[in-house]
Amino acid sequence: MLPEKIALIGVPWDQKGSYLQGPALAPNRIREALHCGSANYWTELNVNPIESENFEDWGDLTINKYTDIEKNFALILNKGVRTISLGGDHSIAYPIIKAHAQFRGEFDVLQIDAHGDLYDNFEGDKFSHACPFARVMEQKLVSRLIQVGIRAINPHQREQMEKFGVETIEMHQFDAGQRPTFDKPLYISLDLDGLDPAYAPGVSHHEPGGLTTREVLRMIQSIDVPIIGADIVEYNPHKDVSDMTAMLAAKLLKEIAGKMMGKVSV
Repeated sequence: MLPEKIALIGVPWDQKGSYLQGPALAPNRIREALHCGSANYWTELNVNPIESENFEDWGDLTINKYTDIEKNFALILNKGVRTISLGGDHSIAYPIIKAHAQFRGEFDVLQIDAHGDLYDNFEGDKFSHACPFARVMEQKLVSRLIQVGIRAINPHQREQMEKFGVETIEMHQFDAGQRPTFDKPLYISLDLDGLDPAYAPGVSHHEPGGLTTREVLRMIQSIDVPIIGADIVEYNPHKDVSDMTAMLAAKLLKEIAGKMMGKVSV
């Protein structure tokens, strides 16, 4: 049985980004959007996770070095909660998933992203935000990695996908009707650049041709297995337009939390 309580954790870290800094500012900007009063706390599936007694905001981690992320999440998970993390660059996914692997049984990962993030190393850094899922897969931390929205792949990453048996639904395949399916508990890693920049301008790496907001919401709402945890990453407030991306991140946070509360048994 999965824990009912969900802890919101800010991970203000962008030291592994390869292009721009700014995602370290994201957690509090997303919180501001969540509580700003322009919308309410109810999801489209008629759940109010934010005001539930099973949802708590545990604030931001204090991070002095990259390895602090895994250590902190191991301590948090040991308290018997599930987590939704607000990044931060996508490098945070590897230590968070590694901590989950200590406390959960077999689980899959749904990665919504424009990029594969499977480089063996990027610019000499094996823990770059371009590498987290190479580390996850080489250490066999998860049963399956299912990627959706990918549209910026080079030959090295295709080799990595084949090497690790990654199930990738590229954007042109998604357009043709291919959809992910799940049969084990699921961790969601949601990089906001998986959405088209028209919907999420506040990211460091604009990659046109991505998912719409409605497509991502439909994907989340259709999940029919327990969700063990999630992260929302790569929001860069420096690139946002009229807080559009902050509001999007807040809505996705609500919808994921609502689905987590809707099915907790394994």
